Amino acid sequence: MGLFDDDFYSTKVPRREGRGQEPPKVLTSRNWSARKSRRSLATWQVSVISSVISAVVAVLLFSLATGQLTQEKAEQPKVIEKVTASSGDPYERIVQAAALVRPAVVSIINHKEDNKELNILDESALGSGVIYKKDDNKAFIITNNHVIEGFGKLEVVTVDGETRKATLVGTDKVSDIAVLSIDAKGITTVAQIGDSSKLRFGETVIAIGNPLGLGDSLTSGIVSYTERTIPVSLNQDGVYDWEQEVIQTDAAINEGNSGGALVDLDGKVIGINTMKISDTGVEGLGFAIPANHVMETAGELEANGKIARSYLGVYSVDLNNPYVPLAEDQRKELNLPTTVKDGVVVLDAVGPAKDAGLQFNDVITKFDNEPITSTLSLRKYLYDHTKIGDDLKITYYRNGEVKQVTVKLLEKQKE
Repeated sequence: MGLFDDDFYSTKVPRREGRGQEPPKVLTSRNWSARKSRRSLATWQVSVISSVISAVVAVLLFSLATGQLTQEKAEQPKVIEKVTASSGDPYERIVQAAALVRPAVVSIINHKEDNKELNILDESALGSGVIYKKDDNKAFIITNNHVIEGFGKLEVVTVDGETRKATLVGTDKVSDIAVLSIDAKGITTVAQIGDSSKLRFGETVIAIGNPLGLGDSLTSGIVSYTERTIPVSLNQDGVYDWEQEVIQTDAAINEGNSGGALVDLDGKVIGINTMKISDTGVEGLGFAIPANHVMETAGELEANGKIARSYLGVYSVDLNNPYVPLAEDQRKELNLPTTVKDGVVVLDAVGPAKDAGLQFNDVITKFDNEPITSTLSLRKYLYDHTKIGDDLKITYYRNGEVKQVTVKLLEKQKE
């Protein structure tokens, strides 16, 4: 016996035998004659009864049908009349977005300068770039400052494999942005720049670039965080002296991807890939500079070749740095009141700071009555809240005594 009785699935009527069971009756001509002799209804009666039954059945069926339709209509979900840009097939949209921006992404080769004294040729550095603008004679490319840093000869390889000589237009170490130019002949595609301020958590993005020299490569992921602040060391000395505002993504970004495009599903560049966190047990932490910041910097670099920033002229260490704390004898030498916990200790003063009288072991605590707690906050205040030529009021301590001085800020020269 199976799980179900075989009779459940059989179309045959089973033969059942057993004692006490009567054999099936057989319809004979006698029986037929007997039934036939019974009184039958008149034709008009049959017609009337049939009409009544048909009407009742029709009414019941109509009521049932309309009721069911009404119920089904009530249960239907609301139809979205307008499909948003992010609700399409993501895989097909990745293909379309990549095809749109791919011709505008280039590989960059930085042939670094020869070390003639030691007879050493530095290994070429690889990176990526994005063609964002074109005029009659030149095409302009955005990349990272660290891609072209220490350059000797710069070359750009287009998506079709053509190698062109590149010229540095301008670069900025703080924002890690550089602009190059190449001959515009044959350049037919310029990347569309999107609005990075409209990015959303979880939005699908793609990264296009030249990872490990494997040019014209594509990876995909999502926006893990829209506005992440990452501390960076501009001089690579292990001391964080700047903060970079970045887009966090889990799209794979490797060496050589720097300067490449982070693209949304509309095929618009919403960031320039700049770095990743590479450590044991760490995966999927890549970062891109938001397009809105990039374009603001690129415009000034294209016009002036540099970013003009205010210059104070102090070299300093943090009074309260948990990673590089001051020795106890150094703190005693400063002779600070116990209430002073944070500030910036001046190691050397040059330029405007020296002219204003600042000197070794002065401890800066305020700019224009705003607290200065570290070298990072000092730099951010100068770059974000002052202009070249401004008068800056500085509050500082010298040998335990609070003092104030006004400094006229000059333009920061190239480091």
